[in-house]
Amino acid sequence: MSPMATRVDRQLAVVAAPFGAVAVETDAGRVCSLRFLAPSPEVAPSSELGLEAVEQLKRYFADPAFRFDLPLDIRGSAFQCRVWDAISAIPSGTARRYGDLAADLAAPARAVGQACGDNRLPIVIPCHRVIGADSLGGFAHASSGFALSVKRWLLEHEGALRGTLI
Repeated sequence: MSPMATRVDRQLAVVAAPFGAVAVETDAGRVCSLRFLAPSPEVAPSSELGLEAVEQLKRYFADPAFRFDLPLDIRGSAFQCRVWDAISAIPSGTARRYGDLAADLAAPARAVGQACGDNRLPIVIPCHRVIGADSLGGFAHASSGFALSVKRWLLEHEGALRGTLI
């Protein structure tokens, strides 16, 4: 096989979500991307991993304390991976401020926000649990609109907004 003819095993599934839908992309036996969509027709998974990812998302939508156990294709800089590890340690039902996370990582809050926005595996790496000092902050590099409504839904689903002024 020539270098130009490399095999790609990407598969896509779409699962309905309370806020719209989630597209699940898998490749080479790992989940490589989750994307939030406006309400969209479901697309059945065509692999066992896709089916497992869809089932785990449905379990999370039913139980915000559900813990994902999926093989992930995590690609990012060393700094992004540090941020994503720190985000993954935030328990369901809680939120952390960008500034607090940045202080823990000895990094600028803006850089933490950029790493959150670059996360290709939201929900599983729960970047929605990182909020601004006096607002929800951004989500998926958006500061308003559909993305922020998804973030609010996720935080409310997990009960993370109780007791905050946001």
